[in-house]
Amino acid sequence: MATTQPTSLPFESPPESVTSLNEIALDEALDISDPLRHLRTDASDFARDDEDTVVVPSQPRSILGETIRLTFPVDSPLVSISLKVDASHGCGGIAWPAGEVLSNYIAFRGVEYLQGKNIVEVGSGTGLVGLVAGALGGTVWITDQAPLLGIMQQNVSLNNLQSCVSVRELNWGETPPSDIPLPELILAADCVYFEPAFPLLVQTLSEMAVNGSTEILFCYKKRRKADKRFFTMLKKKFSWEEVGDDPNREIYNREAISLLTLTKRP
Repeated sequence: MATTQPTSLPFESPPESVTSLNEIALDEALDISDPLRHLRTDASDFARDDEDTVVVPSQPRSILGETIRLTFPVDSPLVSISLKVDASHGCGGIAWPAGEVLSNYIAFRGVEYLQGKNIVEVGSGTGLVGLVAGALGGTVWITDQAPLLGIMQQNVSLNNLQSCVSVRELNWGETPPSDIPLPELILAADCVYFEPAFPLLVQTLSEMAVNGSTEILFCYKKRRKADKRFFTMLKKKFSWEEVGDDPNREIYNREAISLLTLTKRP
């Protein structure tokens, strides 16, 4: 008796749209179980074929236990920051490339750019970017969640910046502390990593920014497709453009890092 070969189903694999939705659902489930997974990079990803591929030009680091020393701008040092790092606090207790890129840029702009400005850094972590801004003449508030306040305060003291850098707790989506004035400049680095926090970050930026008069420097590393959702939310409140005067732009763009200036919509 002859056997009949089974006919092929219309789709031997899910259509692209279904696959995409399944990937997003999986991403969301993994994000909830492990919010820091997108910040982990395999050691091989840090391999460099040549000096030009580093995120910012190579700079020596003096490792003193859990304290590192960073200088900015790296090609012509203007400010040196000692930074205590502690991974036990999670991703916030470590210095990340986007923070170094933003620190390098504001140091490149120099004292004239920061002198006398009220500046707030959101999602400060170790406080690196805000410390650089304070060392260059800004009046700065570095902010993050409660578990990171201790390491931020240690870093303020370590650099003798108590007179110009203050530490405050600020949970995205909540009302900013009343003693923080409306900032002239908001700094944010590597804040796009946990999808449930996306709308809260947009809300906080919107509450702290004044239409047309508050400059926001926003530096982030693209890690996954879901990052687009953040920018879909962000464009309801802000317009943006890539910073064009950073001499290191082409270098860090190759590492999927972007430095943007945001402007609040009317």
